[in-house]
Amino acid sequence: MGADRYGAGGLDLARQAGVEAFTVPFADYGDRGDWNAALIERLDAYRPDLVVSAGFMRILGAEVLERHTVVNIHPALLPAFPGAHAVRDALAYGVAITGATVHFADSGVDTGPVIDQVAVRVDPRDDTASLHERIKSVERRMLVEVVGRLAREGWSVQGRQVRLGGSGTRQTPSTEYVAEENR
Repeated sequence: MGADRYGAGGLDLARQAGVEAFTVPFADYGDRGDWNAALIERLDAYRPDLVVSAGFMRILGAEVLERHTVVNIHPALLPAFPGAHAVRDALAYGVAITGATVHFADSGVDTGPVIDQVAVRVDPRDDTASLHERIKSVERRMLVEVVGRLAREGWSVQGRQVRLGGSGTRQTPSTEYVAEENR
């Protein structure tokens, strides 16, 4: 488990679970290129098949993305509302439905090929905090399921189409976590 700042909540959780954790603080490096190089060095030591970005609010450089396949979670139905303020932006726009997207990271901001999405209905009483909490409850389950499927079944990407498994056909994602959230 890696983080870009000391004190990230996931670091303690990882250590408690016996998972090795590391930190590459952005503030410790003179520029983004130096930080990306340090991050690559740490990631390379683990030789991961996938790097999963959850709550990691840094744009990864092209050199990181060229060496590692990165999966990201985002609290909106991309391509709508990319960036750091997706939940606030969705509420300000007045949408009735938003959600969560798991996608492969590319050099843009939340522009990579979509792996899976789940809709979350906006309640008229929602504020940014309450809606974000409901989206995060979907994101957590969704990310575990999607990463598990990627690990078990493999994937291919053709253009913007992500296909899970060896058959080349997109399987219907589980809707168990969708129904519970949207009651």
